[in-house]
Amino acid sequence: MSHSMPVILTGDRTTGPLHIGHYAGSLRNRLRFQHDHEQYLLLADMQALTDNASNIAKVRSNVLEVALDYLAIGIDPTQSTVCLQSQLPALAELSMLYLNFVTVARLERNPTIREEIRARGFGRDIPAGFLCYPAAQAADITAFKATIVPVGEDQVPILEQTNEIIRRINGAAGKSVLPEVSAVVSKSGRLPGINGKAKMSKSLGNAIALSASPDEISVAVKQMFTDPNHLRIEDPGQVEGNTVFTYLDAFDEDRAEVERLKMAYRKGGLGDVRLKRRLDEILQNLLGPIRERRALLSRDLDYVEQVILEGTERAQSLTAATYAEVTAALGLFRFQ
Repeated sequence: MSHSMPVILTGDRTTGPLHIGHYAGSLRNRLRFQHDHEQYLLLADMQALTDNASNIAKVRSNVLEVALDYLAIGIDPTQSTVCLQSQLPALAELSMLYLNFVTVARLERNPTIREEIRARGFGRDIPAGFLCYPAAQAADITAFKATIVPVGEDQVPILEQTNEIIRRINGAAGKSVLPEVSAVVSKSGRLPGINGKAKMSKSLGNAIALSASPDEISVAVKQMFTDPNHLRIEDPGQVEGNTVFTYLDAFDEDRAEVERLKMAYRKGGLGDVRLKRRLDEILQNLLGPIRERRALLSRDLDYVEQVILEGTERAQSLTAATYAEVTAALGLFRFQ
């Protein structure tokens, strides 16, 4: 990989196989980025532990599941580095360092963390690792000297705090040691679950996995919410908030046809069954090849492990060098 290319860090918590919400929000962008960026994909098992410490087996088993999804969608390990977070000591070392440059009050004020604490019902029983996630995220990003991080809009406050920490480190060093980072926000946003009532999530049972079978895809599409007031085909229907149209917007490449369908639906005379049939066909065509590649890869897990091992070794060298540079710039004691 050429170091003249912009550096991107992205990744996923290893809490379960990935779904089409991940594909729409970030995975397909990663396929594009890997050709003209130096891209690192972090299997974030340590981050997964921040709210799964009581189920370490789940986190461990999903390392391979997420890596399988990466390779199945077309991530090329010769162009993107796939690495395991827990095997990169410099990330933990930088996290510990950065926690001295941020206050508990600032961590608690982070809108992303505040909302996640509320959603999980932690109250004051917040796992310390969860609260300190912004500092850990800053460590992940800066260890690779990434300048671009693709995120959902809800994660932007995390990157803002990362840049705060970067400025404090550079200020303490008296020079620019770490580059600031820019967010690339997905235009598609987060896909709703098939019930239309929450974000797509495997834990909520409202997701379509990248590895879903043809029958699982069809059943999920049939269950999707449309317009509850569209009782008869001839009735005018509402497009906004209609889950099927949201998915068509995300996955149907024939934009002109989608707009034509929207006009017909609003006018009346277009049934939900026809819409769902179109979406089912599109998702079958998208996920069929991914599922087949994943099945082939799952028969050779030694290869998948080797991809992770080689990527992690490359990342270890890079992140260790960054930690040494940061501590030297700050003037910490060093043995001669």
